[in-house]
Amino acid sequence: MHSSYRAASSVLFAAVFLAGCSPAATDGSAASPTGTSATGPSGTDAHGGPQGAIAVGAGPQTTYTVQKQPPAGSCHFRYEKGEPLEDPACTPGAISPAVTQTNLKSTICRKGGYTSGIRPSTSVTGKEKELNAASYGYKGRMGDAEYDHLISLQLGGDPNDPRNLWVEPPDPGHKKGGGVNNRKDPVETKLHTAVCSGKVTLGAAQKAIVTDWTTALSTLGLG
Repeated sequence: MHSSYRAASSVLFAAVFLAGCSPAATDGSAASPTGTSATGPSGTDAHGGPQGAIAVGAGPQTTYTVQKQPPAGSCHFRYEKGEPLEDPACTPGAISPAVTQTNLKSTICRKGGYTSGIRPSTSVTGKEKELNAASYGYKGRMGDAEYDHLISLQLGGDPNDPRNLWVEPPDPGHKKGGGVNNRKDPVETKLHTAVCSGKVTLGAAQKAIVTDWTTALSTLGLG
């Protein structure tokens, strides 16, 4: 009789102890912008996408500094039907905490533009581009390659997080010495239009272009 009582008491005590030790990280609070996504209610982040999907960068800065790039030769281009794609291990993308689904009208969708006021100067990105070209082993003409925001600024991408920038080689058939003219750019513009018109959420557009910019439009039913 006494043994059964002691056993039942031990089980009850263990249950109460475990209930009191539940982690506090389940309250849905925003994570710090150091490589994790800010969280929101109902399993979505503040940008309308799934929690933890894309890293959050530092956002727009008054003064930008040259960011450290991956070691030389450590990144590798991928190709989809000849079109260059980034190395997800080196360039997974990063979003700006300053742009959310709830403030689109005052940020990326505002009249008069948004990106020109937050873009790093060429004195910073020029140095980063050279370093990143070494990271990817890019040997072509620098003038034909774009130092590209994987998630563009007009889609709320972080302006100078090294996880969101890569040297994008020219498209197939590009004339050598013809300058930058990548097919990814009009994809970004169409996604921006769709986000600002309410056809897709900010988070969905960001996720689609991070996954594969060549299929982003078709994935979202935009053509």
